[in-house]
Amino acid sequence: QVQVVESGGGVLQAGWSLRLSCTASGLTFDDYDMGWFRQAPGKEREGVSCITWSGSRTKYADSVKGRFTISRDNAKNTLYLQMNSLKPEDTAMYYCAADGYGFDTGGYNYWGQGTQVTVSS
Repeated sequence: QVQVVESGGGVLQAGWSLRLSCTASGLTFDDYDMGWFRQAPGKEREGVSCITWSGSRTKYADSVKGRFTISRDNAKNTLYLQMNSLKPEDTAMYYCAADGYGFDTGGYNYWGQGTQVTVSS
C-alpha cells in the first residue's frame, strides 16, 4: 500500500522561509516523478512544482519561480520544497503527489493528506 506523507507546515510571517518534506513508502521512490500542489480556501488545487525521478528536470509555477526550490533525496525516499520569501498569498494546504509530472492534478496517482502553511503579513 502506497503512503505519501507531508510534513513541515506551519504559521509564519511574510519574508520567512520554510522547508516542506514528503516521504513516500510502498513504492520504489526513485522510479517516480513527483510534484507539489497547493490549495487555498475557496480556490482550486494548483501545481507549484514538479521534479523527475532523477531530479534532472524541474518545473515551477510562475508565482513561485525564484522563491521556491524543489529537490529530492532518493536514498531517503524524501521530496522537499524549500520556500523562501514567503508571501501571504502562499497560504494554502500543500500536497505532495507521486507518479506524475506537470501541473495536471489528474496526472498523479498517489497523494498525501497535506500540510498547512499560513503566512501572515
